[in-house]
Amino acid sequence: MSMDRILGHLAALVACDTQNPPRAISGDSEIFAYCSLQVGDGFNIRTWDHGDGHVSWFAVRGEPKILFNVHLDTVPNGDGWDGDPLTLSVSEGRAFGRGACDIKGAASVLLALAQETDDPLALLFTSDEEGAGGCCVTKFLETGLAGHFQQVIVAEPTNCQAVLGHRGYLSVKTRFKGIPGHSSEARALRGNAIHQLSTWAAAALKLAAEQKDSEDDPGTCLNIGVVEGGTKSNVIAGHAFVHWSCRLLPGSSNDEFLTAIKACAPMGATADWEVPFRGEPLPAAGKDDLQSNDYCNSLSLPVGAPVDFWTEASLFSEAGLPAIVLGPGHIAQAHVTDEWVALDQLEKAHELYTRMVKNDG
Repeated sequence: MSMDRILGHLAALVACDTQNPPRAISGDSEIFAYCSLQVGDGFNIRTWDHGDGHVSWFAVRGEPKILFNVHLDTVPNGDGWDGDPLTLSVSEGRAFGRGACDIKGAASVLLALAQETDDPLALLFTSDEEGAGGCCVTKFLETGLAGHFQQVIVAEPTNCQAVLGHRGYLSVKTRFKGIPGHSSEARALRGNAIHQLSTWAAAALKLAAEQKDSEDDPGTCLNIGVVEGGTKSNVIAGHAFVHWSCRLLPGSSNDEFLTAIKACAPMGATADWEVPFRGEPLPAAGKDDLQSNDYCNSLSLPVGAPVDFWTEASLFSEAGLPAIVLGPGHIAQAHVTDEWVALDQLEKAHELYTRMVKNDG
């Protein structure tokens, strides 16, 4: 294995600006041309441009039973970097650059592996994981091309441990409606949209708290992030808005929780529920991790504990495909100023991915 080869790929990928937002990327973007050039003629390559920066690049050699999934979009660069975030720098065993950890490092390892072997290999690189509104994986699953894969590896940073479970993520915008009027009216107590929101919030928080096994158990993570509404203190509030989110435990159902949350609204309240993003836990509701666990045992892959962050592995799980999250780096190094990935993590990922590819089938 040549670390120089991996770092060469990583430097090229980091140099491609794939910040999301603005997700200014298309099927003709340099990063996909680079990936196609590097894997070479031995791969059958297809690219889908779904518009508005949603692009899927799918490369297959032979008839693999394993699918590796990587997203190439990154969070915005932000300020405060010691150097140019789009120029890879390496020092003290670390590679720095936006996306180096999340997750262009994993993509670089896979590109190197594609060049070093002639084994069957399937790569799905997408551009819309960061932020709400992703559709690339869902659109790929709709093609039916994933149906013959027996295992999916989603290469998010896990310290190169196989993660078989993670929390879901549900983002909801709720709008309560009241009838404005003078605050002295008797109907103000029930007709005020902010009162409706407050009553709902108290009941929703109680519902989440009851799902905790102890004070230290995060249970169902419910967070009320934004609250707005009303006009002034002596006017019955005609509108109230709350943007909240929750992170459910593996095997839970977002739909069931949302139904329970809606029932927390007071009797007679009028509310609209907009869901900008929903991502099931891993495994998805009604699924299990038995096949993925057997796969890890068969290859002696190091298995880690479930994690709290969400990944697109749950989309594959929901579609009935066993999925594992396994990639170089740690989530604490993602999304930060001076993002980095350790070189020994890239080396470990190369070792594990090679083992998977060599034992495919």
